[in-house]
Amino acid sequence: GGATPAESYLSIEKILEVAAQSGADSVHPGYGFLAENADFATAVIEAGLTWIGPSPEAIDALGDKAKAKQIALKAGAPLAPGLKDPVKDASEITAFAQEHGLPVAIKAVFGGGGRGLKVARTLEEIPDLYESAVREAVGAFGRGECLVEKFLDKPRHVETQCLADTHGNVVVVSTRDCSLQRRHQKLVEEAPAPFLSEEQTKRLYESSKAILREAGYVGAGTCEFLVAADGTISFLEVNTRLQVEHCVSEEVTGLDLVREMFRIAAGEELGYDDPEIRGHSIEYRINAEDGGNNFMPAPGTLTEWAPPAGPGVRLDGGYEKGETIPGAFDSLIAKLIITGRDRTQALERSRRALAEFQVDGMPTAIPFHQAVVNDPAYTAQNGSFEVYTTWIETDFDNQITPYAGGLGEAEEALERQTV
Repeated sequence: GGATPAESYLSIEKILEVAAQSGADSVHPGYGFLAENADFATAVIEAGLTWIGPSPEAIDALGDKAKAKQIALKAGAPLAPGLKDPVKDASEITAFAQEHGLPVAIKAVFGGGGRGLKVARTLEEIPDLYESAVREAVGAFGRGECLVEKFLDKPRHVETQCLADTHGNVVVVSTRDCSLQRRHQKLVEEAPAPFLSEEQTKRLYESSKAILREAGYVGAGTCEFLVAADGTISFLEVNTRLQVEHCVSEEVTGLDLVREMFRIAAGEELGYDDPEIRGHSIEYRINAEDGGNNFMPAPGTLTEWAPPAGPGVRLDGGYEKGETIPGAFDSLIAKLIITGRDRTQALERSRRALAEFQVDGMPTAIPFHQAVVNDPAYTAQNGSFEVYTTWIETDFDNQITPYAGGLGEAEEALERQTV
C-alpha cells in the first residue's frame, strides 16, 4: 500500500504481489485506477491468474476513441459528424468547423471523465483550445492526440449496461441516464433512462450489441451515448469495466452484475436475454465536496454518520464514523441508491432518505441532491425533462449555502462491499 494512488492501486507490481501472497486465483479490477488498463490485464493473465474483465485487446481497442469510433461505424451505430482520424493541427479543426458548423468538440483520443475535452464555439478560440486539450491529455494520459466532431448542444448522457459471454451472447441489462454532472463527472444516475421513446430505446439496445459484437467483447461493459434535445443519438464511447452506477441497473433487474462478471470469466453462458425492467432506481453519489462552493473537494474526518433506512433504500460504502476521507483519492464517500415502483415513488423515497441522512465533519453533496430532487427541471413535473450534461454549470439555480460545520447539513459515508 501507500498514501497515494501511485504507491497503491496504480502499482501493477504491488497488486500482483498481494494476489500471490493471498493465494488468489483471479483479479477483479473494480472501477477506477487500473480497471481499463490493458497492460494490467495482460500482466494478470501472464501471472497465471484469471482476469475478470474484457480481453486486453478489447480494452485497448475501445479505450482508444479513434479505434472505438471505427468500430462503431462498422457496427452501424449512430455518430455525430466527425473526423475519423486524430487531427494534425488546429487548422484541421477550423476547416471541419467551417464545413459542419459550430460548436465543435475537441476530444483527447485517450481521454476520459471530461479531461482533454474542449468545446469551441467560435473559430477564433480553436487554436488555444486545441493546445489546451493536447496539454491536458498529455498531462493526464501521456498522449496528446485529439479528435474533432460536431458538438451536440445541451445533450443528455444516456448509456447502456451490457454483458457479453464467451459463447457469443450479448445482452443489454438496462439503460441509464447520467446527465447530472459537474465538470463532466457524474453525480446522479438512474435506470431506466427516463423520457426516451420506444424507437430511441430500441436504437440504443441494437447499437450497443452491434458495437460489442464487432469488438469481440467479453464481460461487463457500458456503451455511452449523447441524446440531443431534438432526439439525435450519437455514440460517445465504451467503458470497458464495471461502472460506479451499476447499482441502479441491478436494482431494476435483480441481477448481481459482479456475480455475472465472475460467471462470464469462468466460461459460463449468460442463459438469458435482455432482462425485464421492474421499477425505477436512482443513485446519488455522496461525495466529500461543497456544493455551495463550486463543488470543491473537502477531505476530512467523519464525526457523524447515520444513514437512512427503509423500503427501497440501499447504501454502498466503506467508511464509518471516525474515519478520514483522504485528499489523495476520489471524493466519493458512499452511494445512496433509492428504488421505487416508478420514478415518482423513487423521487418521493429519495426526498425522505436524503432528509434523514446525518453526516458531519466535512461538506458533502447531500444538500445538492436535496435541491435536485425538488427542481422541476429534474423532476419533470411539467412533463419536460430539462437536465443535460452541463446543466449544473449553466442553468441550475445554485442557492446551496457553503458548508460551515455542524449537522445542519445531512451528510454520509459509505460501506464498500466486497466482490
